[in-house]
Amino acid sequence: MRFFDRQHEIESLRRTWEKSREVAQFTVVTGRRRIGKTTLVLHALADTTVLYFFVSRKAEAELCNSFVAEIEERLGIPMLGHSGRFADIFEYLMKLSKKQHITLFIDEFQEFYKVNKSVFSDMQRIWDLNKQEAHMNLIVGGSVNAMMNKIFRDKKEPLYGRHTAMMRVRPFTPSVLSEILRTYAPQHTSEDLLALYLFTGGVAKYVEVLMDGGHFTFTDMLAAIMHEDSLFLDEGKASLIEEFGRDYGIYFSILSLIAQGHNTRSDIETMLKQEVGGYLTKLMDDYELITKRQPLFEKSSNKGVHYTIDDNFLAFWFRFIFKYNYMLEIGAHEKLKEIIARDYETYSGRILEKYFIEKLAESKAYTRIGFWADRKGENEIDIIAADETRRIADFFEVKRKAENINLDTLQAKVAAFQRATGQFVRYAVTCHGLSMDNMTN
Repeated sequence: MRFFDRQHEIESLRRTWEKSREVAQFTVVTGRRRIGKTTLVLHALADTTVLYFFVSRKAEAELCNSFVAEIEERLGIPMLGHSGRFADIFEYLMKLSKKQHITLFIDEFQEFYKVNKSVFSDMQRIWDLNKQEAHMNLIVGGSVNAMMNKIFRDKKEPLYGRHTAMMRVRPFTPSVLSEILRTYAPQHTSEDLLALYLFTGGVAKYVEVLMDGGHFTFTDMLAAIMHEDSLFLDEGKASLIEEFGRDYGIYFSILSLIAQGHNTRSDIETMLKQEVGGYLTKLMDDYELITKRQPLFEKSSNKGVHYTIDDNFLAFWFRFIFKYNYMLEIGAHEKLKEIIARDYETYSGRILEKYFIEKLAESKAYTRIGFWADRKGENEIDIIAADETRRIADFFEVKRKAENINLDTLQAKVAAFQRATGQFVRYAVTCHGLSMDNMTN
C-alpha cells in the first residue's frame, strides 16, 4: 500500500530535523502496535541519513553488534574494538554529533527494560552532558503505551523531562479511510467503507493487509479476517498481553464484557463478582484503551456512565474473536463467520454512530460533541454537536438506512433534552438524520 496522510506529522518531523542542525532535539513517538510509527519516521526523513536501531529482546552485546554494523554502513565509519554496552555507543554518537549532524531513530525503545534497565539512566547522563553542543536528532519510538508513559511521564524516571517533543501517531481518520478505499476500489459502497472502518479502526497495518490483498468489499474483508492463517485472529492477544503483563486475564475479561454491551461498572462487577474500579482507571489512564462516556450536561459524575473501547479493531476482536475463540480452536472458522454476518447489522449500527462523531470532529466546526439520554431511558439522542462561538446546536439521529430516520421523533427528544438540561435554549437548533448514504459527504 502506498503512503497516505500524516502530512502534519511529516511536517513536524521535518521541522525538528532542521532544528537539530543547530541544537539537539529529542522526540518521542508513541502509538499502538501496527499504527505505522516506523514507516512514518522513515518516510518523513527518507531523503536524509537515518541511523535505525531496533531494540529486540537479545543480549545487550548482540544488540550492540547490530547497532555498530548500522553505524558503519550508514556513516561509513569503522568502529573497531567497541564495547558491548549501549551507553558507550550512544555516548560515541552524541560526541560525534558535535562535529556532524546525526539522526538516530531507536525503535521499540521500551524493550531496553528487558535488555538492561540502566540504559535509561546512562542516556540521561550522556544527554545532559552533551546536548548543548550536539547536533543530534534523537527519535525514540515505542508501542507499549504503559511502559512509554512510565519512561517519559513518571517524575521518578531518569528520562522524565528530557524529550523536546512527543508525537502520538493515531489511526487514520474516516476521511483518510475513504480516500484509501476510493484509490483501491473506486466503485466501493458505503457498506464497504463502514466495514473497513469497523474492522481496522484506521490502524495502518490492518488497512494495508486488506488493501494489498485485494479485499475491498465487506464480504472479502470478513473472509480475509476469518481465514485460518489470518493475522487478525491472534492480533488482539499479541498486541495487549505485553501491555497487561500477568494481569492480562482480568483485563481481557473486562474488555470482553464492555465489547458485549456490559459497559457499566456495576454490570462488570456483577458479571465478574469482584471490584474493578482500579482496573477501569488503568484501562483509561495508563493503557488508554477505554473511554468513560456520560450524557452531556449530566450533573452527577456517577450517573449514566458507561465505558467504550476506543480501538474499533479491538472492540470487534473482543466482541467476536475472543468471545468465540473456542470455535477457532476446533477449526470452526466458517461457523464464526456466520455468527459475525448474523450480528453485523446491529453491531455496525453502533459503529456508524462513532464514524459520524469522528467525521463531525474532523470538520472542526464544533466546540462540543456528545450524546444524551435521560435517566429513565425514555429519550436518547445519538449525537449532539454544538458550537459556542456561533451559538448553534445540531442534533442527529443515526440509522443505517435513511428510511428509518424519524425527524419528528428527534425534535420531540430535543424538546425533552432542553427541558431536562436547560441547555441550548437560545441557540439556533437544527435536527438532522445521518445514514450510510451520508458517509462520504
